[in-house]
Amino acid sequence: MRVLVDTQALLWWLTDADQLGPKARRLFQSEEPVISPVLLWEIAIKVRLGKLEANVEEIVQAISSAGFSRIGFLDSHMIALAKLELHHRDPFDRMLIVQAMSENIPLLSSDGKVSAYEVNQIDPRQ
Repeated sequence: MRVLVDTQALLWWLTDADQLGPKARRLFQSEEPVISPVLLWEIAIKVRLGKLEANVEEIVQAISSAGFSRIGFLDSHMIALAKLELHHRDPFDRMLIVQAMSENIPLLSSDGKVSAYEVNQIDPRQ
């Protein structure tokens, strides 16, 4: 099963954080985690603004070494984004929601606002 990973879930996986639940750990190990450039963009911006301490190059390398699938942000995603209801204001989360909806894959996210959309959400704390 493919599953689109959000930023927080990826960071929890990378740091082996206690917040990452057993179900999410199994998803990272035995399923097909999908990484969007959206979350890498969010990480890079937060690092640059001093809101996150991380090494973007190491994160990219870890994703590559783990063999995670990648998904681009397509024209069809942009069109869907333009029509997406404004239940959630965070642009990065909105882009991930659109990708999950457009590709019909679950979104691994603990964000409570995701439930306002017709997307299959898996809570990484499980």
